[in-house]
Amino acid sequence: MKLATTDQVFDCLSAYVDSAALGTAIELGLFWLLAEQPLDAPGVAQTLNIPARRCQYWLQLLHSMGLVEQVPAGYAPSTLARSAILDTYNQQSWALLAQEDREKFSSVCDLAVHIQEPGSVKSAQVQRSYVEKMASDPDRARRFTRMLYELHQSLANRLIELLDMTGVHRLLDLGGGSGVVSLALLRQHPHLTSTVVDIENVCIAGREIAQDNSLSDRITYQAADFVHDELPGGYDMVLHCDIGLFQEALYRKLWAALNRGGRLVMVEHFAPAENVAHPARLYWTFLDSLADSDVTVMTVAKFQAQLSQVGFNLLPESTLLPNGRLVIQARK
Repeated sequence: MKLATTDQVFDCLSAYVDSAALGTAIELGLFWLLAEQPLDAPGVAQTLNIPARRCQYWLQLLHSMGLVEQVPAGYAPSTLARSAILDTYNQQSWALLAQEDREKFSSVCDLAVHIQEPGSVKSAQVQRSYVEKMASDPDRARRFTRMLYELHQSLANRLIELLDMTGVHRLLDLGGGSGVVSLALLRQHPHLTSTVVDIENVCIAGREIAQDNSLSDRITYQAADFVHDELPGGYDMVLHCDIGLFQEALYRKLWAALNRGGRLVMVEHFAPAENVAHPARLYWTFLDSLADSDVTVMTVAKFQAQLSQVGFNLLPESTLLPNGRLVIQARK
């Protein structure tokens, strides 16, 4: 594959997910199954004995790749799948080709770690959560935090144009990492201070970035597991940006952290429908389903219902950002 653009480089980095999804479809005979009779996601899940939601996201991923298409009865092989797969080799040959590629894949897992080995390169995949990775490796946490600081500059700049900070003196930036949005807001509003809550190693990296920006006197990084730990209080605004965590118990903590009349600002990718992943979150949702076969996606309606249940008053204005994130605001 010859790469020409930054987007193509990103596509290549994540292509292992596409490859695994396609190889699985071939080994399990999905295209031949659907060629006999289109099936909906529950039908595929039952026939191939795959957990229902995981199967749903797998089919969505294959659809995004142009390999299956949606028809009235469910899913069917696309024109591409018919011409490039079904009409070329038989099912048994394709299954063996996919199996051999899968077996070779183990040799290139964690290649950057093992490529300098003088002998045989063999690795074991260890799946760890974001928190586990950041907590166990301070250097990785530092590099990851600085990487997100660079990548999220455009998002931060868009939010400082959008958010009305009238009356906001204290900001709580939940899971704010580097504090990229907080730092952008601090530069724009001299009266503002911010508290970023994240895990310890991320906070250490964030403090370095704040120092680089000469803003460490107005931003605090508080190490905490905000799912389980109590949150500080007395804030005029809480920012919940790109966390991907939707829990009513957490919203109750955010309610308690806000002053009366304070605002919650939620910036997330919401699902377009029940059990339909947002296109920008499809890879992550599919990968999440491998860890939790019953993983759900959050729709706007479900999220708004949760906020109302806690006692928040939803503000009428919501804004769709160019990257597909939706900004929803609510007041205590």
